[in-house]
Amino acid sequence: MKEFKVTYFFDEEHYIRRFIHIESQEKAVEMIQKERDSYISFTDSRGIYHELNTSNVRVVQISEYHRIDKTKKVLASK
Repeated sequence: MKEFKVTYFFDEEHYIRRFIHIESQEKAVEMIQKERDSYISFTDSRGIYHELNTSNVRVVQISEYHRIDKTKKVLASK
C-alpha cells in the first residue's frame, strides 16, 4: 500500500487535507472521482472528525506522500 496526500482547496486560503492508503495513484484518482459531488467523512491524524461536501471544493490535489520518521532524524542529530 502507498500513502497519498489529498488536499481539498476551497479558495487560496482554506483547505482540508487527508491521507489515504491505496495501491496506486490511479486507484487514488478513481476513488476521488467517485466521491465527486457527494458528502464524505474522515478522521484526521489528530483525531478530528471531518464531514466534507465535495461539491464545494474548487481544486483537489493528489500526491504520493513519503512519510519521514522524525524520531530517527532527532536521534541522528545528537
